[in-house]
Amino acid sequence: MKLPPLNALPVFEAVARLNSFSRAADELNVSQSAVSHQIKTLETFLGEKLFLRTGRSLALTEEGRIYLEAVASALLQIERVTGQLLGQAQARLRLSVYSSFAVRWLVPRLPELQRLHPQLELALEMTSESPVLSDRVADCFITIDPRSSAFSYDLLYREQLFPVCSRPYWQGLCRELGLPQVLAAGEQPGLTPAQVARYPLLSTHSIYNRDGGDWDAWFRAVGETLPAGSRVQHFSHMLLALEAARFHQGIALTNDYMLANRSDSDDFVRLPCHPVVTGDSFYFAFKTSRRREPGLRLLRRWLIDEAIATGLRGREPNE
Repeated sequence: MKLPPLNALPVFEAVARLNSFSRAADELNVSQSAVSHQIKTLETFLGEKLFLRTGRSLALTEEGRIYLEAVASALLQIERVTGQLLGQAQARLRLSVYSSFAVRWLVPRLPELQRLHPQLELALEMTSESPVLSDRVADCFITIDPRSSAFSYDLLYREQLFPVCSRPYWQGLCRELGLPQVLAAGEQPGLTPAQVARYPLLSTHSIYNRDGGDWDAWFRAVGETLPAGSRVQHFSHMLLALEAARFHQGIALTNDYMLANRSDSDDFVRLPCHPVVTGDSFYFAFKTSRRREPGLRLLRRWLIDEAIATGLRGREPNE
């Protein structure tokens, strides 16, 4: 077994993470010259440059980036297994999660997670895009991109969008259109796309990555097109569009987790008309090699149970 200089590996990881020899020296409580010596020793052993140094600028080479991915993961694994053998019960996990999912669904439920599993410390890393699945980013992820073969995935939610507005806005709409404010049990949807199009449509750019894309898809789902001249107000994020709907500015398209058992869900009315399936599915993802870690197993089970309890997904036969 041909191993590199093992003392140099934590030094390399610290320099790469902090992007600084001096900050790495401070963190490791050694001199900067000692850090430089360890990096030089490692580069000599590998026969590759790991960093590009130009004046005050420092960057990983491509070889350094590839090496860091493996080294950081290995050091993290060693740290976690060592903690288990030493009897350290507390588990700290970094979860990378979409901002809307975090704010509207996950964060309100964290007190219950803490009550059930006080040994689990969860640090949230919010993202507005699909996160890069890497131990350097987080320990586990909520993602819609289940393509990495090194990871395991558990379904939490298959997304659909449906129109909502504030309760006062709905009352005014019903008066204008001559509709009952409350539908009887089993009554069929009574609001047509043409009637919806008469009102300001609050659109979220980030769902389909183009202005009005969500409403275009909603009309297409029933074989219609967004009428020319429709009043479409654009927002970069669903959270913003939902807030605009809360303050009576029009009709927004939202999904189930945005309104799942929140204390303010009664502020909104789901309009009696069709939904549209976006094709996105939300998964809890973690590196398969870490599947036996107690903290990950606890968080995985809790997330699945909460998704089932709040109606985001059903229970599979083997669960």
